[in-house]
Amino acid sequence: MKKVSLFLLVSCFCAALQAQNLEVVELITPSKDRGSSIMKSLADRQSVREFSTKKLNKQDLSDLLWAANGINRPDGRRTAPSAMNKQDVDVYVLMEEGAYLYDPQKHALKPVSKGDHRKLVAGRQASVAEAPVILVLVSDLAKFDTVKDKAQLFGAMDAGYVSQNIDLFCSGTGLATVPRASMEAEELAKALNLTADQFLMLNNPVGYPK
Repeated sequence: MKKVSLFLLVSCFCAALQAQNLEVVELITPSKDRGSSIMKSLADRQSVREFSTKKLNKQDLSDLLWAANGINRPDGRRTAPSAMNKQDVDVYVLMEEGAYLYDPQKHALKPVSKGDHRKLVAGRQASVAEAPVILVLVSDLAKFDTVKDKAQLFGAMDAGYVSQNIDLFCSGTGLATVPRASMEAEELAKALNLTADQFLMLNNPVGYPK
């Protein structure tokens, strides 16, 4: 028991060091009456792999994250469905200055680790690293402890819903994105301080069209 407690203490200390100098980002209120109709968004949806390096403005960042997996009802349910309402998908936000975790309850970004980790997602597609924001979708498979045989399937399914929300939001508001599965999983998991139960599913680089 003492060894476990010590390990957790050390892990928390290391995570705090990694996030040093990053502050919580309080997101502004999302605008819920913007964008084109759902049919127009579907008609315009496309995968874009080249991005302007211009940073997303505060409104676009706020709206993007709320659309991805924000809270849309008083009971805490989300814009994206999840198997058994386990809400297993966490949205990590990679930007030039560091990595953050989206907190839907507070509609804020919590610091995770300092430094630019976008190249760990881009791999050989160098243009992806130019996107000002990369959303990394991580499923906490431990939340499916009662259906362990289906945990990874459910996690992948739920991440797909979130990614589709991102795609449609971008399509309807003139932003560029592409859903991807490739990334340097081992290195990225370390950079994001993920546990063994947290599985890297998908990522969506997001930016303005080049």
